[in-house]
Amino acid sequence: MKKNGIWAKIYLVFLLVLMYLPIVTVVLFSFNASTARTPTVFTGFTFRWYGELFSDKRGFGDALQNTLLVGLFSVCLSTLLGTLGAVGQVRAFAKKNGLAARASAFIENIAILPIMVPEIILGVAFLLLFSALGLPSGMLTLVLAHTTFCVPYVYLLVKSRLATIGDEYVLAARDLGASPMRALSTVTLPLVLPSVFSGALLALAMSLDDFVISFFVAGADTTTLPLKVYSSVRYGVSPQINALCTLMLVVVFVLVGLSQMVLHKKNK
Repeated sequence: MKKNGIWAKIYLVFLLVLMYLPIVTVVLFSFNASTARTPTVFTGFTFRWYGELFSDKRGFGDALQNTLLVGLFSVCLSTLLGTLGAVGQVRAFAKKNGLAARASAFIENIAILPIMVPEIILGVAFLLLFSALGLPSGMLTLVLAHTTFCVPYVYLLVKSRLATIGDEYVLAARDLGASPMRALSTVTLPLVLPSVFSGALLALAMSLDDFVISFFVAGADTTTLPLKVYSSVRYGVSPQINALCTLMLVVVFVLVGLSQMVLHKKNK
């Protein structure tokens, strides 16, 4: 197949249609005036479903608020724990002899275990643990569970960045009289800040998207947006779901556009 041949162009168009046609369909039917539970025919244009999306007390407003709060607290905690864990491990096992290297690899494997274990196992494990501790299911258990499986994402990114940074910067700061905490705050953290930010964003995305673990630890009185969407689509996709998905797509496109603008300005 030629690089710029007709079949290459047909394949590219087919791939783009296959990827984006479902998204376009969701956006289109979010403006559908049909009141059917799962509308399949476009009967008219309306903004009604956007107005009703968060106006109903049984709707998605509380679920969205819970999701954002859980994501905020879990990202803050996981970013702190993951960053300090990566820095601590690199400093503790700076000498890469045989025993230190094996101990470092063992700790790293333990640290990333939550993202390797199937989510349904983690969900059951959290449910049993919180029940044994007597913690009632709700916001606290959601934050603790989300923090646990978000820590490895921050840890891996920060540790990868630290592996590319030599010890000479910290040693130079210590030779100039900086304390260990001052060397950490003025030398190490600024160097790993992009990785910390990337890990925090990845942790936020995983927290906002989680369903399986939240299903086990949320409890009957607390719901998140993925749980609310699941309970709403069991008997059909309502127009409100289409409107919600469209708003989420708009937010994602805006954030991607802003990031591209920032990168473009930096490249100039």
